Amino acid sequence: MKGAKDSATPTITVNRKARYDYHLRDRYEAGVVLQGTEVKAIRAGRFNLTDSYAQVADGEVFLIDAHIGPYEHGNIANHEPKRKRKLLLNRREIMKLERSIRSKGMTIVPTRAYFSNGRVKLELAVAMGKQLYDKRDKIEREATANEIRAYN
Repeated sequence: MKGAKDSATPTITVNRKARYDYHLRDRYEAGVVLQGTEVKAIRAGRFNLTDSYAQVADGEVFLIDAHIGPYEHGNIANHEPKRKRKLLLNRREIMKLERSIRSKGMTIVPTRAYFSNGRVKLELAVAMGKQLYDKRDKIEREATANEIRAYN
């Protein structure tokens, strides 16, 4: 990445639920194949990554269940909000992702979306689902840390 420009890349949306529900491992940057009004809808803030995931099929990676709301000024050619979108990665990255998710409990989760040189990019993470006790433990640790901060 380009250092100074990297810090200036505007984040579109962050999937906060991903950090709560998964242990995040390897991260990848992927481009997204979009249709007509989708970029305008994304610029208007209508992109939601909650409950979305990526899937490898036939040597290609697809983003599933990501919601891009309809563009207000769109016409009859407006896009479908929850359609399956192709992600752009190079072949080696796709093969690594495929190998990573073969393990039991592993999945590919989008963690954030941002603009890079005017193009929509996704940050994907190979993730393993957390157990309920992991989530409870994290909530307890955060509550303790907040109490300590409140007394100091």
